[in-house]
Amino acid sequence: MNFEHCPLVLADRDLLPDDALSVFVVGSMARGWATDASDIDLVVVTGERFEGGEKAFSLDVPLRPGSLPTVAFDHDGRRWEIRYWQDSQVDQVFEKVGWDAFEADRKVGDRLVEAEQLFLERLVSCVPVRGEDWVANRREQLSGSAFRSLLVMQGLTKVDAKTRTALAQLAAGDVESATLSARDAFGWAMDALLHGHDEHGALVKWRARRFRAAGPDLLTFDEYWALETMRDYDPDDPGDWIRRVVALCKKVSMEVEI
Repeated sequence: MNFEHCPLVLADRDLLPDDALSVFVVGSMARGWATDASDIDLVVVTGERFEGGEKAFSLDVPLRPGSLPTVAFDHDGRRWEIRYWQDSQVDQVFEKVGWDAFEADRKVGDRLVEAEQLFLERLVSCVPVRGEDWVANRREQLSGSAFRSLLVMQGLTKVDAKTRTALAQLAAGDVESATLSARDAFGWAMDALLHGHDEHGALVKWRARRFRAAGPDLLTFDEYWALETMRDYDPDDPGDWIRRVVALCKKVSMEVEI
């Protein structure tokens, strides 16, 4: 899909500030995964704060300034959502995923809020329509950061906790709870595996697309999909499926590089 018209649409609605450093398309549109119902999501990076007008709402973030103005509207049969980031806010997010910060404190669970993580994840696959150099420079900065390691460690930490819980529940005879815990562990393990291949994203609905894009050697897509869909789960012997999933999760933990 061609996105060259996007800045013009924003300009016509007075939503493109004069000091815009970059404008880029993110999400399913940028990846070529969109459906007829998909939104057009854009990020506009500015030098100074842009309020977005009367129709803007703000998303709180632990940054300075502490919110992200966001505007949504309908255009040409699609919903558009534009989120405005100040360049200085982006600097602050990168400080959180720098190697110095990572080595000083490897506690990963509360390092980034959802909006910050989503911004960095989408930077990898975005389609710039203005300010291509800004995107290229930030991508290079992201590649040299601890972001990938942070996400992998976060996933593997969850895998360890969920697999131990699943085995304990199975030993106690609570097979239903053990199944759910193993299922949860599997999701975290797959996300850690994909983060290790720089395929970032927190939405489960795109995990299969991300797996195909990454093509990890650890298991084939068919093997992954059989477990994702619980194809071989036997209600008469749930322990077999649970133990196989736990074993795979542990294998991922040993082989994925942080």
